[in-house]
Amino acid sequence: MGTFDDAHGGSGQRSQADGEALQARIAALEAELSHARILARERERLELQVEQLREANEHLVMATVSAQSLRDLAEATNRRQTEFLAMLAHELRNPLAPLSMSASLLGSLGGGSPQLTQVAGVVRRQVDHMARLLDDLLDAARISSGKITLALRPLVLAEVLDQALETVAPRIRERGQRLELELPDESLAIDGDPVRLTQVFANLLGNASKYTGDGGRIALRAWREEEQAAVRLSDDGAGIALDMLPQIFDLFIQGPRSLARSEGGLGIGLNVVRNLVGMHGGTVVAESEGEGRGSSFTVRLPLRRGAPPALEISDAPEAAPRACRILLIEDNRDACDTLRILLELAGHEVTVAYDGHAGLAAAQAQPVEVLICDIGLPGLDGMEVIGRLRAGLACSTPFAIALSGYGQGEDRERALAAGFDQYLVKPAAPDALLALVAGSTDRWPATSR
Repeated sequence: MGTFDDAHGGSGQRSQADGEALQARIAALEAELSHARILARERERLELQVEQLREANEHLVMATVSAQSLRDLAEATNRRQTEFLAMLAHELRNPLAPLSMSASLLGSLGGGSPQLTQVAGVVRRQVDHMARLLDDLLDAARISSGKITLALRPLVLAEVLDQALETVAPRIRERGQRLELELPDESLAIDGDPVRLTQVFANLLGNASKYTGDGGRIALRAWREEEQAAVRLSDDGAGIALDMLPQIFDLFIQGPRSLARSEGGLGIGLNVVRNLVGMHGGTVVAESEGEGRGSSFTVRLPLRRGAPPALEISDAPEAAPRACRILLIEDNRDACDTLRILLELAGHEVTVAYDGHAGLAAAQAQPVEVLICDIGLPGLDGMEVIGRLRAGLACSTPFAIALSGYGQGEDRERALAAGFDQYLVKPAAPDALLALVAGSTDRWPATSR
């Protein structure tokens, strides 16, 4: 009995140990299984994250491609817009040229008739107004695309203001408006682009006259303000609504326009003014107490360091302009014929050609002193005409004036590089053209004819 009990007891202990080992094994397996489930869930989570990252990366790539496509589209649209505006200006300036010349001829041939003089003045003013609108439109496009550069040089502010006043004075006199000037005794020297600053102040003066009634008051005052030159233009005209003041310089912004207002605008001029002044390191501010209470615009420009530029004064009397031989090449027959008459009335001998090949042949057949040539000619454009002419004539090359409906800086630079001496944008002011022709005679001795 003792032996059996001992054997049975030993067997029970082994069974218990085996059970415990089995339970431990089962627990271990359960732990491993649980860990495996955790790893499986973690793997699924990681795989999901990888898939999400892959989708996000694909979306990012697509967004990048889309953004680049949008940038390319915007640049292409902006380029097409600029090219379209340049072509539009060219096409509109071509008919303006004969209108401008015809207005000058009306004044010359009117024989003192007050009616013809009045009609000529109306035509000339409306042509000038349309030309300014075209310039503002193109300048706004070029500024927005960063294509305007300044030709800075030392300037006396009074000279710029004189040029602007000369531009707008006829309109002010016509409307019987009173212009009050208050300029400092000292010379205020600035670094600026004379053409662009004249444009700024002529624009502001033109607006003051436009929105001030007949017989109204316009005041221009300039003074030194610490290290700045300040110019204020004020009027007692239509004024600016208070809610319009914060956005008056924004593009295409205009105040309310009555049906009776005969002169409008594109809402571009003041935006061009602000941008050009800003490019000079200055500021412009508009002020008004409301509609019907006048307005003022104050421009501040940094003064230049150092002495003001010396004024060039010539004591020599101006010689009377000498008649000269002129070759005029222009495919627009109306523009060509009116310009020919204008030049002949000034005493010049004029030969005309209506296309590039005929013009080149005429220039090669008989030497001329002055060449006035349109750029956009059929068959042989103006660039090719002047290039071949310069290459074929070893000496006595004519003084060459380019006429073009394209007014961008790069157009002017290409024409001058091709061989032209001067570049005029249509409609060229008749007085400016005649002055260039008169000045060209210095290159030719009086016996050259």
